[in-house]
Amino acid sequence: MSGRTRTRACPERTCVGCRERAVKSELLRTVAVEGKCTPDPRGTLPGRGAYIHPVPVCVDQAVRRKAFPRALRVPGPLDVKALRHYVEQAEGCSKVAESSM
Repeated sequence: MSGRTRTRACPERTCVGCRERAVKSELLRTVAVEGKCTPDPRGTLPGRGAYIHPVPVCVDQAVRRKAFPRALRVPGPLDVKALRHYVEQAEGCSKVAESSM
């Protein structure tokens, strides 16, 4: 035994909203599809991805800072309606699950 631990390193990403580093599994991947910022929860859509905490506060910060076009390297603003809707739905589901416990 060499004394090394056998724990696997978890990949980390930076949230484009709050700029905090977090484990990749805690963040939501987004991609640009036809001028829209699209959520990619499975992480399988093609193209460059940007990671964000799935909370409205981080989405608002990213929009205010114009972080999505910069991170995804696309010209002009992106429509974030689909992303906001996804985050609001996910947050609503988590609140329901917490209240039922």
